Amino acid sequence: MSRSGYSDDCDNWSLICWRGAVASAIRGKRGQSFLLELRDALEAMPDKRLVTDTLEADGQFCTLGALGAQRGLDMSTIDAHDRKSVAQAFGIAEALAAEIVYENDESPGKFVQDDAGRWELIRDTPESRWQRMRDWVESNIQQVQP
Repeated sequence: MSRSGYSDDCDNWSLICWRGAVASAIRGKRGQSFLLELRDALEAMPDKRLVTDTLEADGQFCTLGALGAQRGLDMSTIDAHDRKSVAQAFGIAEALAAEIVYENDESPGKFVQDDAGRWELIRDTPESRWQRMRDWVESNIQQVQP
């Protein structure tokens, strides 16, 4: 099983309910506040690279780990493979923690179409993962209407 806890073994209704929980966690006041703080943490990273499968490794971080480092969290006490403990440590909904971990860890990269119409996978690098996650965070921040 992945660090996010996601699997293909769920029925349609369970998936619908889960996606609703993710959407609610992202839209809510706590989720929006968290995403703003997360964006700032990503921007503050001196080395804009993200790792997978852990919060921190040799001074490098995943998306959530970047915020944990900025907050001064002792991430060695957090089980990075237990979305409930990750959610508690960061003060967010379990659904939001799982979604961020999924986005960070499980995208292989992006597909681009060449001139002949063939699709090719361009694998993520730590730098492209940072950009993709920074874009994901920004795309989920709701703009306040005056």
